[in-house]
Amino acid sequence: MNDSASIKWAVGDVVSLKKPHPCGGFEWEIMRIGMDFRIRCITCQRQIMLSRADFVKRVKKVVKKAE
Repeated sequence: MNDSASIKWAVGDVVSLKKPHPCGGFEWEIMRIGMDFRIRCITCQRQIMLSRADFVKRVKKVVKKAE
């Protein structure tokens, strides 16, 4: 089982994905959690929706926990 599947994410956490966004940014802020994840690129502010399975597959690590 993937280690990132056991991590508990929260809205406001900043995560690093395995592949960069076309703008060059690796860090994303979690905006919404549910069946889908809405994440926002820290570099260019674009938002995307990912399914939970796709998010778990793409996330590399939590860079900063929400306060």
